[in-house]
Amino acid sequence: MRLRPDEEQRMKSILAPFKSDARVQKMKEYVQHGRISTFDHVESVTRLSFWINNRFHLGGDENVLTVGAFLHDYYLYDWHVTDDGHGLHGFSHSRTAMENATRHFGICKKTQGVIESHMWPLNITKIPKCREAWIVCLADKCISTKETLLCR
Repeated sequence: MRLRPDEEQRMKSILAPFKSDARVQKMKEYVQHGRISTFDHVESVTRLSFWINNRFHLGGDENVLTVGAFLHDYYLYDWHVTDDGHGLHGFSHSRTAMENATRHFGICKKTQGVIESHMWPLNITKIPKCREAWIVCLADKCISTKETLLCR
């Protein structure tokens, strides 16, 4: 999926303050799926979310969508090490990512909801409540499946 130059510029502009943050750069140290780092994973989810929103004219708020997609896995630990208390990572990391993003960047409630609900339906009570959250949830499932099956 290819973004148009104007879309690429808007997305880069929204992400600039986050991508330059040293804490966000730490996501490059953790493996998400297969050989893919958490940083590369969230970049892919962000790009697909942005593309879906624009190609299907869904009208999602680009700032909420882009920041929520980019920080949806901002949990900052190696989830493969279960003896550090991350054994239920699939159920808990969305809250951890949301809390980190809120503490470090002061994100709004709507963006918090995008992050916290991205693991639905695994987290059955965290139903996406806005179009941005639904888009990120869908994009994350698509990218995660691709990374898990093809990036070994």
